[in-house]
Amino acid sequence: MKLPVIKHLSQFIEDNDEDFLVETIETLEHLTELPSLKDEELDVIGEIISNMYGALEVNKMIKEGTPKKEALNSFMKRVMGSIDN
Repeated sequence: MKLPVIKHLSQFIEDNDEDFLVETIETLEHLTELPSLKDEELDVIGEIISNMYGALEVNKMIKEGTPKKEALNSFMKRVMGSIDN
């Protein structure tokens, strides 16, 4: 996951609506079922999906009252913690 991408997607959610991301995730997940995709292509799609889910999670924290910067930092700390374990 990349914080700048998640931050950019979070701004997109603020400017538009999270439904756009949800529908895009569903489309990308459906695309991963295509048997002719190469592993590298699946990796790229997976990274995009993971960043989108991250942005949705950050957006959820913001809706619950967490300031945007704190939500982004908290989310990334949680991600980094789960990778280290």
